[in-house]
Amino acid sequence: MGTSVPTAPDAAANLADVFPSCLVALGAADDAWSRANGLEARIALRPARSAIVVLVDGLGSVALSARAGHARWLTAAKGTGTAKKLRSGFPTTTAAALSTLTTGRSPGTHGVVGYSGWNPDTGAVMNLLGGWDTEVPADWFLVETLFTRAAELGVDPVVVGPERYRASGMTANVLGGARYVAADTIPERIDAALAETATGRSLVYLYVPELDSIGHKSGWQSDRWTATLELLDGELARLDARGARDVGILVTADHGVLDVPDHANIAVDPLLLTDVVGVAGDPRCRQFTVAPGTDVRGLVGAFRARYGKKAYVASRDEAIAAGWFGAVSPEVVPRIGDVIVVARGSWAFNDDRALRDGEVPKRMIGQHGAMTDEETLVPLRLAGAFAQ
Repeated sequence: MGTSVPTAPDAAANLADVFPSCLVALGAADDAWSRANGLEARIALRPARSAIVVLVDGLGSVALSARAGHARWLTAAKGTGTAKKLRSGFPTTTAAALSTLTTGRSPGTHGVVGYSGWNPDTGAVMNLLGGWDTEVPADWFLVETLFTRAAELGVDPVVVGPERYRASGMTANVLGGARYVAADTIPERIDAALAETATGRSLVYLYVPELDSIGHKSGWQSDRWTATLELLDGELARLDARGARDVGILVTADHGVLDVPDHANIAVDPLLLTDVVGVAGDPRCRQFTVAPGTDVRGLVGAFRARYGKKAYVASRDEAIAAGWFGAVSPEVVPRIGDVIVVARGSWAFNDDRALRDGEVPKRMIGQHGAMTDEETLVPLRLAGAFAQ
Protein backbone atom coordinates (compact mmCIF):
# COMPACT_ATOMS: atom_id res chain seq x y z
CA MET A 1 0.00 0.00 0.00
CA GLY A 2 1.55 3.30 -1.06
CA THR A 3 2.23 5.77 1.72
CA SER A 4 0.04 8.86 1.48
CA VAL A 5 0.50 10.25 4.97
CA PRO A 6 2.53 13.22 6.24
CA THR A 7 5.91 12.58 7.80
CA ALA A 8 6.81 13.87 11.24
CA PRO A 9 9.55 16.52 11.43
CA ASP A 10 12.63 15.01 13.07
CA ALA A 11 14.95 18.03 13.19
CA ALA A 12 12.70 20.44 15.09
CA ALA A 13 13.11 21.03 18.81
CA ASN A 14 10.21 19.54 20.75
CA LEU A 15 9.14 18.66 24.27
CA ALA A 16 11.74 15.91 24.49
CA ASP A 17 14.48 18.57 24.39
CA VAL A 18 13.28 20.59 27.38
CA PHE A 19 14.71 18.70 30.35
CA PRO A 20 18.02 17.70 28.68
CA SER A 21 18.52 21.34 27.68
CA CYS A 22 17.84 22.45 31.27
CA LEU A 23 20.31 19.94 32.70
CA VAL A 24 22.95 21.26 30.30
CA ALA A 25 22.17 24.84 31.34
CA LEU A 26 22.52 23.87 35.01
CA GLY A 27 25.97 22.46 34.33
CA ALA A 28 24.87 18.99 35.42
CA ALA A 29 25.22 17.50 31.93
CA ASP A 30 26.71 18.35 28.57
CA ASP A 31 26.03 17.53 24.94
CA ALA A 32 28.24 14.45 25.14
CA TRP A 33 26.14 13.14 28.06
CA SER A 34 22.97 13.82 26.10
CA ARG A 35 24.22 11.97 23.04
CA ALA A 36 25.49 9.06 25.12
CA ASN A 37 22.03 8.69 26.63
CA GLY A 38 20.17 9.00 23.32
CA LEU A 39 18.81 12.45 24.21
CA GLU A 40 18.70 15.80 22.43
CA ALA A 41 19.37 19.20 23.99
CA ARG A 42 18.46 21.45 21.07
CA ILE A 43 17.14 24.42 23.08
CA ALA A 44 19.96 26.91 23.63
CA LEU A 45 19.71 28.12 27.23
CA ARG A 46 21.99 30.42 29.17
CA PRO A 47 23.67 29.01 32.30
CA ALA A 48 21.61 28.95 35.49
CA ARG A 49 21.83 27.68 39.06
CA SER A 50 18.30 26.25 39.04
CA ALA A 51 15.49 25.93 36.52
CA ILE A 52 11.70 26.21 36.66
CA VAL A 53 9.83 24.50 33.82
CA VAL A 54 6.20 25.62 33.71
CA LEU A 55 3.98 23.26 31.72
CA VAL A 56 0.62 24.83 30.84
CA ASP A 57 -1.69 22.03 29.81
CA GLY A 58 -3.55 22.88 26.60
CA LEU A 59 -1.94 26.24 25.77
CA GLY A 60 -1.20 26.22 22.04
CA SER A 61 0.73 28.94 20.28
CA VAL A 62 -2.13 29.65 17.89
CA ALA A 63 -4.66 30.24 20.68
CA LEU A 64 -2.09 32.25 22.66
CA SER A 65 -1.40 34.52 19.69
CA ALA A 66 -5.12 35.06 19.23
CA ARG A 67 -5.37 36.20 22.87
CA ALA A 68 -2.06 38.08 22.99
CA GLY A 69 -3.70 41.16 24.48
CA HIS A 70 -4.69 39.08 27.51
CA ALA A 71 -1.21 37.57 27.93
CA ARG A 72 1.28 40.41 27.67
CA TRP A 73 4.04 38.62 29.57
CA LEU A 74 3.70 35.31 27.76
CA THR A 75 3.78 36.96 24.34
CA ALA A 76 6.53 39.48 25.08
CA ALA A 77 9.70 39.31 23.00
CA LYS A 78 12.51 41.21 24.63
CA GLY A 79 15.98 41.71 23.25
CA THR A 80 16.73 39.11 20.59
CA GLY A 81 13.40 37.45 21.30
CA THR A 82 12.21 35.18 24.08
CA ALA A 83 8.80 34.26 22.72
CA LYS A 84 9.39 31.18 20.57
CA LYS A 85 7.71 27.91 19.70
CA LEU A 86 8.26 24.21 20.14
CA ARG A 87 6.59 21.21 18.57
CA SER A 88 4.62 19.08 20.96
CA GLY A 89 5.13 15.72 19.27
CA PHE A 90 2.47 13.17 18.35
CA PRO A 91 -0.14 12.35 19.39
CA THR A 92 -0.94 15.76 20.88
CA THR A 93 -2.47 14.43 24.06
CA THR A 94 -1.43 14.89 27.69
CA ALA A 95 -0.45 11.34 28.63
CA ALA A 96 1.91 10.96 25.68
CA ALA A 97 3.26 14.52 25.76
CA LEU A 98 4.02 14.62 29.50
CA SER A 99 5.79 11.28 29.18
CA THR A 100 7.88 12.71 26.36
CA LEU A 101 8.71 15.79 28.43
CA THR A 102 9.78 13.89 31.53
CA THR A 103 11.78 11.18 29.75
CA GLY A 104 13.20 13.03 26.76
CA ARG A 105 11.97 10.13 24.63
CA SER A 106 9.35 9.62 21.93
CA PRO A 107 6.05 7.82 22.57
CA GLY A 108 7.38 4.93 20.53
CA THR A 109 10.15 4.55 23.10
CA HIS A 110 8.52 5.36 26.45
CA GLY A 111 5.41 3.38 25.51
CA VAL A 112 2.59 5.85 26.20
CA VAL A 113 1.18 6.09 22.69
CA GLY A 114 -2.04 8.00 23.35
CA TYR A 115 -4.75 9.11 25.75
CA SER A 116 -5.70 5.45 25.82
CA GLY A 117 -3.95 2.49 24.32
CA TRP A 118 -4.26 -1.18 23.46
CA ASN A 119 -2.83 -3.74 25.87
CA PRO A 120 -1.83 -6.71 23.70
CA ASP A 121 -1.43 -8.93 26.77
CA THR A 122 -5.00 -8.49 27.99
CA GLY A 123 -6.74 -7.65 24.71
CA ALA A 124 -8.26 -4.48 26.16
CA VAL A 125 -8.00 -0.72 25.81
CA MET A 126 -6.54 1.08 28.84
CA ASN A 127 -6.85 4.71 29.92
CA LEU A 128 -3.28 6.00 29.94
CA LEU A 129 -4.13 9.28 31.67
CA GLY A 130 -6.27 8.33 34.66
CA GLY A 131 -6.02 4.54 34.61
CA TRP A 132 -2.58 4.00 36.13
CA ASP A 133 -4.02 2.97 39.50
CA THR A 134 -6.45 0.38 38.16
CA GLU A 135 -5.72 -0.62 34.56
CA VAL A 136 -2.11 -0.01 33.56
CA PRO A 137 0.43 -2.76 34.38
CA ALA A 138 3.32 -1.85 36.66
CA ASP A 139 5.89 -2.34 33.89
CA TRP A 140 4.07 -0.36 31.18
CA PHE A 141 6.33 2.72 31.38
CA LEU A 142 9.47 1.60 29.60
CA VAL A 143 12.12 4.20 30.49
CA GLU A 144 13.18 6.09 33.59
CA THR A 145 12.38 9.75 33.95
CA LEU A 146 14.89 12.56 33.74
CA PHE A 147 13.93 13.44 37.30
CA THR A 148 15.71 10.24 38.31
CA ARG A 149 18.71 11.13 36.18
CA ALA A 150 18.75 14.69 37.55
CA ALA A 151 19.05 13.37 41.10
CA GLU A 152 21.99 11.20 40.01
CA LEU A 153 23.61 14.34 38.57
CA GLY A 154 23.29 16.31 41.81
CA VAL A 155 20.16 18.26 40.90
CA ASP A 156 17.13 18.25 43.23
CA PRO A 157 14.06 17.29 41.12
CA VAL A 158 10.77 18.81 42.30
CA VAL A 159 7.22 18.63 40.96
CA VAL A 160 4.77 21.36 41.95
CA GLY A 161 1.15 20.50 41.24
CA PRO A 162 -2.34 20.11 42.70
CA GLU A 163 -2.80 17.91 45.76
CA ARG A 164 -5.21 15.62 43.88
CA TYR A 165 -2.39 14.34 41.67
CA ARG A 166 0.15 13.69 44.43
CA ALA A 167 -0.60 9.99 45.00
CA SER A 168 -1.80 9.05 41.51
CA GLY A 169 -0.31 6.19 39.57
CA MET A 170 0.53 8.48 36.69
CA THR A 171 2.52 10.73 39.04
CA ALA A 172 4.41 7.71 40.37
CA ASN A 173 5.36 6.64 36.84
CA VAL A 174 5.50 9.66 34.53
CA LEU A 175 6.80 11.99 37.27
CA GLY A 176 8.74 9.32 39.11
CA GLY A 177 11.95 10.29 40.87
CA ALA A 178 10.84 13.79 41.88
CA ARG A 179 9.76 15.18 45.22
CA TYR A 180 6.11 16.29 45.02
CA VAL A 181 5.08 19.66 46.46
CA ALA A 182 1.31 20.13 46.53
CA ALA A 183 -0.20 23.53 45.76
CA ASP A 184 -3.77 23.80 44.56
CA THR A 185 -4.04 27.29 43.04
CA ILE A 186 -1.87 28.92 40.41
CA PRO A 187 -0.60 31.62 42.83
CA GLU A 188 0.22 28.94 45.41
CA ARG A 189 2.20 27.00 42.82
CA ILE A 190 4.16 30.10 41.87
CA ASP A 191 4.98 30.68 45.55
CA ALA A 192 6.10 27.06 45.90
CA ALA A 193 8.39 27.30 42.87
CA LEU A 194 9.95 30.48 44.24
CA ALA A 195 10.58 28.80 47.59
CA GLU A 196 12.06 25.66 46.01
CA THR A 197 14.55 27.66 43.95
CA ALA A 198 15.62 30.18 46.61
CA THR A 199 18.76 28.17 47.34
CA GLY A 200 20.55 25.09 46.06
CA ARG A 201 20.45 23.58 42.60
CA SER A 202 17.05 22.25 41.53
CA LEU A 203 14.93 21.39 38.53
CA VAL A 204 11.35 22.37 39.29
CA TYR A 205 8.44 21.23 37.13
CA LEU A 206 5.31 23.35 37.70
CA TYR A 207 2.09 21.97 36.26
CA VAL A 208 -0.89 24.16 35.28
CA PRO A 209 -3.95 22.04 34.33
CA GLU A 210 -6.64 24.73 34.51
CA LEU A 211 -6.69 25.95 30.90
CA ASP A 212 -7.00 22.46 29.47
CA SER A 213 -9.89 21.59 31.75
CA ILE A 214 -11.74 24.80 30.87
CA GLY A 215 -10.99 24.37 27.17
CA HIS A 216 -12.55 20.92 27.09
CA LYS A 217 -15.74 22.09 28.77
CA SER A 218 -16.17 25.60 27.40
CA GLY A 219 -13.70 25.97 24.52
CA TRP A 220 -10.58 28.11 24.29
CA GLN A 221 -12.63 30.97 22.85
CA SER A 222 -14.74 31.22 26.00
CA ASP A 223 -14.57 34.14 28.42
CA ARG A 224 -13.63 31.77 31.23
CA TRP A 225 -10.60 30.45 29.31
CA THR A 226 -9.44 33.99 28.56
CA ALA A 227 -9.88 35.10 32.18
CA THR A 228 -7.80 32.17 33.41
CA LEU A 229 -5.12 32.96 30.84
CA GLU A 230 -4.99 36.53 32.19
CA LEU A 231 -4.59 35.21 35.75
CA LEU A 232 -1.84 32.83 34.69
CA ASP A 233 -0.02 35.52 32.73
CA GLY A 234 0.01 37.84 35.72
CA GLU A 235 1.34 35.08 37.98
CA LEU A 236 4.07 34.17 35.51
CA ALA A 237 5.08 37.84 35.40
CA ARG A 238 5.30 37.72 39.20
CA LEU A 239 7.44 34.60 39.02
CA ASP A 240 9.79 36.38 36.63
CA ALA A 241 9.94 39.52 38.80
CA ARG A 242 10.49 37.73 42.13
CA GLY A 243 12.68 34.84 41.05
CA ALA A 244 16.39 34.87 41.77
CA ARG A 245 18.33 36.16 38.80
CA ASP A 246 20.33 32.94 38.53
CA VAL A 247 17.16 30.84 38.13
CA GLY A 248 16.08 30.08 34.59
CA ILE A 249 12.38 30.03 33.72
CA LEU A 250 11.00 28.10 30.75
CA VAL A 251 7.27 28.11 29.99
CA THR A 252 5.77 25.71 27.47
CA ALA A 253 2.76 23.43 26.96
CA ASP A 254 2.04 19.79 26.25
CA HIS A 255 -0.25 20.51 23.29
CA GLY A 256 -2.63 23.09 21.91
CA VAL A 257 -6.37 22.94 21.42
CA LEU A 258 -9.06 23.77 18.89
CA ASP A 259 -12.79 24.08 19.33
CA VAL A 260 -14.79 21.40 17.49
CA PRO A 261 -18.24 22.57 16.36
CA ASP A 262 -21.18 20.20 16.73
CA HIS A 263 -21.40 19.44 13.02
CA ALA A 264 -17.74 18.36 12.95
CA ASN A 265 -18.22 15.60 15.53
CA ILE A 266 -18.59 12.55 13.30
CA ALA A 267 -20.06 9.24 14.43
CA VAL A 268 -17.87 6.67 12.68
CA ASP A 269 -19.83 4.39 10.36
CA PRO A 270 -20.48 1.19 12.39
CA LEU A 271 -19.85 -0.94 9.29
CA LEU A 272 -16.24 0.26 9.29
CA LEU A 273 -15.93 -0.90 12.90
CA THR A 274 -17.21 -4.44 12.31
CA ASP A 275 -13.77 -6.04 12.74
CA VAL A 276 -12.49 -3.50 15.28
CA VAL A 277 -11.88 -4.98 18.73
CA GLY A 278 -10.34 -1.92 20.38
CA VAL A 279 -10.98 1.82 19.99
CA ALA A 280 -8.21 3.87 21.59
CA GLY A 281 -6.91 7.44 21.50
CA ASP A 282 -8.79 10.73 21.28
CA PRO A 283 -11.63 11.62 18.89
CA ARG A 284 -9.05 13.59 16.89
CA CYS A 285 -6.60 10.70 16.84
CA ARG A 286 -8.29 7.33 16.78
CA GLN A 287 -6.31 4.10 16.97
CA PHE A 288 -8.30 1.03 15.94
CA THR A 289 -7.09 -2.46 16.80
CA VAL A 290 -8.67 -5.15 14.65
CA ALA A 291 -9.38 -8.84 15.04
CA PRO A 292 -6.73 -11.31 13.83
CA GLY A 293 -7.09 -12.07 10.16
CA THR A 294 -8.66 -8.71 9.29
CA ASP A 295 -7.65 -7.24 5.96
CA VAL A 296 -5.90 -4.13 7.33
CA ARG A 297 -4.98 -2.88 3.88
CA GLY A 298 -8.61 -3.08 2.81
CA LEU A 299 -9.86 -1.39 5.99
CA VAL A 300 -7.40 1.49 5.59
CA GLY A 301 -8.65 1.90 2.03
CA ALA A 302 -12.26 1.89 3.20
CA PHE A 303 -11.57 4.56 5.83
CA ARG A 304 -9.75 6.66 3.24
CA ALA A 305 -12.60 6.35 0.79
CA ARG A 306 -15.09 7.47 3.45
CA TYR A 307 -13.10 10.07 5.41
CA GLY A 308 -10.00 10.82 3.34
CA LYS A 309 -10.77 14.54 3.02
CA LYS A 310 -11.42 14.85 6.73
CA ALA A 311 -8.55 12.75 8.11
CA TYR A 312 -5.18 11.20 7.46
CA VAL A 313 -5.66 7.43 7.57
CA ALA A 314 -2.67 5.15 7.99
CA SER A 315 -1.89 1.58 8.83
CA ARG A 316 0.36 1.05 11.83
CA ASP A 317 3.29 0.24 9.53
CA GLU A 318 2.74 3.43 7.54
CA ALA A 319 2.54 5.55 10.69
CA ILE A 320 5.74 4.07 12.09
CA ALA A 321 7.55 4.51 8.76
CA ALA A 322 6.41 8.15 8.64
CA GLY A 323 7.88 8.76 12.10
CA TRP A 324 4.61 9.69 13.77
CA PHE A 325 5.56 8.07 17.09
CA GLY A 326 9.29 8.73 16.80
CA ALA A 327 11.63 5.77 17.16
CA VAL A 328 9.47 2.76 18.04
CA SER A 329 10.76 -0.04 20.25
CA PRO A 330 9.69 -3.60 19.35
CA GLU A 331 7.63 -3.97 22.54
CA VAL A 332 5.67 -0.80 21.70
CA VAL A 333 4.66 -1.84 18.17
CA PRO A 334 1.63 -3.97 19.24
CA ARG A 335 0.38 -1.15 21.48
CA ILE A 336 -0.25 1.05 18.43
CA GLY A 337 -3.53 0.62 16.60
CA ASP A 338 -3.66 -1.34 13.33
CA VAL A 339 -5.51 1.58 11.69
CA ILE A 340 -4.95 5.19 12.75
CA VAL A 341 -7.36 7.99 11.84
CA VAL A 342 -5.96 11.49 12.46
CA ALA A 343 -8.41 14.34 12.04
CA ARG A 344 -7.72 17.18 9.64
CA GLY A 345 -9.33 20.60 10.04
CA SER A 346 -11.69 20.67 13.02
CA TRP A 347 -13.23 17.19 12.63
CA ALA A 348 -13.46 14.58 15.37
CA PHE A 349 -14.30 10.88 15.13
CA ASN A 350 -16.53 9.23 17.71
CA ASP A 351 -17.60 5.66 18.38
CA ASP A 352 -21.31 5.99 19.19
CA ARG A 353 -22.23 2.32 18.98
CA ALA A 354 -22.96 2.09 22.72
CA LEU A 355 -25.52 4.91 22.69
CA ARG A 356 -29.15 3.98 23.30
CA ASP A 357 -31.83 5.09 20.89
CA GLY A 358 -32.52 8.79 21.40
CA GLU A 359 -29.52 9.30 23.68
CA VAL A 360 -27.60 12.49 23.01
CA PRO A 361 -23.83 11.94 23.03
CA LYS A 362 -21.64 14.05 25.28
CA ARG A 363 -18.96 15.88 23.33
CA MET A 364 -16.08 18.07 24.44
CA ILE A 365 -15.82 21.51 22.88
CA GLY A 366 -12.05 21.94 23.05
CA GLN A 367 -10.22 18.93 21.63
CA HIS A 368 -6.73 17.87 20.60
CA GLY A 369 -4.71 14.84 19.54
CA ALA A 370 -4.04 15.45 15.85
CA MET A 371 -1.43 17.24 13.73
CA THR A 372 -2.77 20.73 13.03
CA ASP A 373 -0.71 23.78 13.97
CA GLU A 374 -3.34 24.56 16.62
CA GLU A 375 -2.45 21.30 18.35
CA THR A 376 1.25 20.76 17.63
CA LEU A 377 2.75 24.23 18.09
CA VAL A 378 3.29 25.22 21.72
CA PRO A 379 4.93 28.30 23.25
CA LEU A 380 8.51 28.51 24.42
CA ARG A 381 8.84 31.52 26.72
CA LEU A 382 12.25 32.02 28.33
CA ALA A 383 12.80 34.29 31.31
CA GLY A 384 15.01 34.78 34.35
CA ALA A 385 18.50 33.46 33.73
CA PHE A 386 17.28 31.91 30.48
CA ALA A 387 16.18 35.23 28.96
CA GLN A 388 18.00 35.95 25.71
